[in-house]
This record gives sequence, C-alpha cells and structure tokens, in this order.
Amino acid sequence: MQTLAEMAVEVLTTADGRAKTALGRRHAAAWFAARAAGAPLPVGRADPPLRPARPARPELLDPRDVPRRRPGSPAGRIALLHAVGHIELNAVDLHWDIIARFTDHPMPLGFYDDWVKAADEEAKHFNLICDCLEAMGSHYGALPAHAGMWRAAEDTAADLLGRLAVVPMVLEARGLDVTPGMIDIFRKAGEDGPIAALETIYAEEVGHVAYGSKWFNWLCGREGLDPKEVFHDLVRRYFHGALKPPFNEEKRAEAGIPPDFYWPLVGDGLSVAD
Repeated sequence: MQTLAEMAVEVLTTADGRAKTALGRRHAAAWFAARAAGAPLPVGRADPPLRPARPARPELLDPRDVPRRRPGSPAGRIALLHAVGHIELNAVDLHWDIIARFTDHPMPLGFYDDWVKAADEEAKHFNLICDCLEAMGSHYGALPAHAGMWRAAEDTAADLLGRLAVVPMVLEARGLDVTPGMIDIFRKAGEDGPIAALETIYAEEVGHVAYGSKWFNWLCGREGLDPKEVFHDLVRRYFHGALKPPFNEEKRAEAGIPPDFYWPLVGDGLSVAD
C-alpha cells in the first residue's frame, strides 16, 4: 500500500501536465475513499524533489522576458489563459509538495484532507484551462511561461509556517484580487468557456486560501505565537515582491485573512521588485 507521502512524490515526479493531474486525482480519490471507510491511508515519510518534474514545453523564462500581450485580442486572451494554466499546474505541485515535505511535523489528518482536496481542485482547474486553450486552437506549452513560479516553494522548503504564509496567504490570495478582472475580460469578449472555468477557479480558490489561514493560525496557536506578527515577519523574509492593492477584502475576509495582516505590508520595502 502506498503512503500519502509516496503518492505525493509520484505526482511531483510526473512531468506531463495532463498525466500529473490525472494521477493526482486518482490518488486524491483513493485518500478520500479510505477516509470515508474509516481506514485512512498512512501519511508516511518521503523525500520530495526540490523541484517537480516539468514537461519540455512551455519554455520557462525570467519573468522580465515573458512577452506581454494585450488581452483585447484573441492572442492576448490565449496568453492570459496560458499564464493561468501555468499557475494552476504549479499549484497542483505546491499542494502535493506541502503534503510530502513536512511529514516531520505532527499534524492532524484534517491538514492532509485539506491539501489533498486543494490539489485535486487545482488539477481540475488546470484541465479546465487546457480545455479552453485547445478550444481556442492552442494548448498548454504553446507559449513561454514564468520561470519563477516555484521560487516560493524553494525558499520555504524548510519552514512550514513560511510556506503557509507565502503560498496560500499571499500568492493564492492575490488570485482572489485579480480573477474578477480576468472574468470581465472574457465576458466582454463573449467567450463562455473561459468565463465558466475562471468562475469555478474563483469560487474554489477561496477555500485554498482559507486552508492556509486555518493551519497558519493553528500552528501559531500551538506554538504560542502571535499570528499577525509572525505573518508580517515571514512575508518580509520570504516574499520577493510587493503586496499591491487593490485587494479583494471581502473574499480575503471570507478566507480568514483580515486587513491588518496585509495592508501594513504594502510598500514597506519587501525584498525586490517583481
């Protein structure tokens, strides 16, 4: 019987996006079937790679070298969806990585339930975006993509609190800020497929940010730490960029992140500019 950590590493070491997500969804189904039967699979221990396997395409470029396209054109909207697909594929790996990498931290089974569910939903999101790209005559890998997406994972590979602060509570929370604007772009173009895909992503990403907030606060409580102070310290330490308004304060609050967590970090000289 595979442990959950072994399943996670199997996903992380599968390169093709469609194959990676299909495997991850099978593993998620197996995990939840065992949970429902009252016989949870062992979490186990594993040795995840520092970087996940990736397909030969897309070509990964420095963020400054990724071509910028205006979303008012069909080519620009394809480029926007391609960027979203790249984010979703990285999110699949990020959620399986948090499962495999931090098994030395004793955590409740609910922690694993949440991240398996998040990984499963990110796999669904990736495939929805791939379907949209193919319907528009393109595919994932047809355009270059951002090479820095995995940096947050590498920077926080030895720090579970740092991982929770930077990935779900900063990067995924940013998705809550920008996705409504992307939906509007496709609504103006009358493209129903991308609208439906992005609306699904928007609805479910709130839960992923909430998982991050929940377990960040839980760990701080276990260690007797002030969550807001720890969050500010970790974001300043690990996040390479600036927190930029406007913020989707309603959805951030729904996900358990109050304004006094992120507003004090706006324009205070975080690391380097993006």
